[in-house]
Amino acid sequence: MSVHFQKKTYPTPVSAETIKADFKGFSFGTFRDPFGQIWRDFVHDTDEFVVVAEGEMEIEVAGETTLCFPGDLVRIPAHANHTLHTLSEGGSVWHYGYGFFGGEHG
Repeated sequence: MSVHFQKKTYPTPVSAETIKADFKGFSFGTFRDPFGQIWRDFVHDTDEFVVVAEGEMEIEVAGETTLCFPGDLVRIPAHANHTLHTLSEGGSVWHYGYGFFGGEHG
């Protein structure tokens, strides 16, 4: 079982308000990316979560790559190299936030 990828964590349609409530203390934002968008080789000093809301994405975290779909949660630890790639022709929507995992955030 992956420590980074948690499939079908949220029901669809994905509720931004539910995610915000689940990740208190984290920042919160939403990206709407076109088909083919790649965010390659990012590294942050804080932990990050990503929840796919629409579309299909290939996400790599610290060398582990998984296809992600609406409702999937990705936990990206601080200093982990990660890449997100939108595969859906209609683009993708994904929610994210920065903070520190621990306690209720594992």
